[in-house]
Amino acid sequence: MLPYPEQEIIAGCKKQHRPSQEKLYKQYYNLFLKICARYAMNMEDAEQLMNDGFLKIFKNISGYKNTGSFEGWMKRIIVNNCLDYLKSRETKNAIKISHAQPTNETFDVAVQADALKAIQFKELLGLIQELPATTKTVFNMYVFDGYSHREISQNLEITEGTSSWHLHHARNILQKQIKKNNSEAMKYEHK
Repeated sequence: MLPYPEQEIIAGCKKQHRPSQEKLYKQYYNLFLKICARYAMNMEDAEQLMNDGFLKIFKNISGYKNTGSFEGWMKRIIVNNCLDYLKSRETKNAIKISHAQPTNETFDVAVQADALKAIQFKELLGLIQELPATTKTVFNMYVFDGYSHREISQNLEITEGTSSWHLHHARNILQKQIKKNNSEAMKYEHK
């Protein structure tokens, strides 16, 4: 929740009132940086993505019609900015999006709650950033940003089956890494 009335800040931002823009930026800085860090290759890129996203928010805020969640509206801009970054020619050439064989299976993405409690956010972010590029993007879009496999397939130009495969692949990699980290931590505790 904003420490200032949300409608007041929105109205100020629509008038390009710098103090209102600064209040909005400070309020959502941490949240949006975390979102960008999940998609970026490093923290420098994440900060740049976040700042570019805020510029788009300020540029397009007059299009916000005060219906629905303002935070949700902004998150969509931030995530779309991250997706644009991933689709850029430079990144696309470096990543070489891989296409897996489609599958008809559906997969449960829930990672055991106990395992997630055992690791810090920074550790989890580090594990997510180590995922292969397309797998990481699909995982972020599905788990954190609430995209459906259909939306992911349209955004990344892959099939829904491929999207599902990448999600399952990410889940398997993360579960193995979390288990490995937990067992290594237990070894150090027993010494």
